[in-house]
Amino acid sequence: MLVPLVFLQRLLHREIQAVFLLITRHPQLTVALFSILFFPGVLIHELSHFLMAKLLRVHTRGFSIIPNALPDGRLQLGYVETEHVDIVRDSLIGLSPLIAGTLFVAFTGVNRLGLDTLWEVLRNGQLDLFLMGVAVLPTVRDFYLWFYLTFAVSSTMMPSDSDRHSWIPLGLWTAVMFSLAVFAGAGTWMFENIMPSVNSLLNSVALLFGLSNIVHIVLLIPFYLIHRLLVSLMRVDVR
Repeated sequence: MLVPLVFLQRLLHREIQAVFLLITRHPQLTVALFSILFFPGVLIHELSHFLMAKLLRVHTRGFSIIPNALPDGRLQLGYVETEHVDIVRDSLIGLSPLIAGTLFVAFTGVNRLGLDTLWEVLRNGQLDLFLMGVAVLPTVRDFYLWFYLTFAVSSTMMPSDSDRHSWIPLGLWTAVMFSLAVFAGAGTWMFENIMPSVNSLLNSVALLFGLSNIVHIVLLIPFYLIHRLLVSLMRVDVR
């Protein structure tokens, strides 16, 4: 569920930026509109970094939610500067937007919009029922507010490259420790006592990532069609 979410997120961001740029013909205005659209998600993303750093007693040097164009062409919507510490705390700080975003999607997507039912229908291949459910969604109370917040947060909760810099060494360290425990004879105990809880947790996380995928698919279709329509009318496209 995480792999398609990364792909859909990037694809949807590209289509949104293309639509804004074709309409405004102004790169700076496009950046401003894009930043405003995703402001709730960016705020939660950076605030989760900041709060996790404070919780882990890591010093922070800077905090910003103002967009900034990077030299490599990417758009940085915000940042939190923290001091370099051990790989465990670095990894937790980097992971915090994904944790906060997933919890937020759990609240809005499941409790407010009932998207978990839509996800089960789609996963079972019942496309007709899925489309019927999508058509009924706007009747949910405060649907547009909750759907927008779910979209903005789920589309900005992925950790950036700098957030993930400690994940590889931590993953290698964890794999080594797990292998040593297995060779020491604790493998059977772990699979009987620990793995059921891990499996349940991963199933829940997969469900929430699946809900985020649904939101991105629902929005990707109209933005793609608007993009194609603008290209047809204006005889120009974004390169």
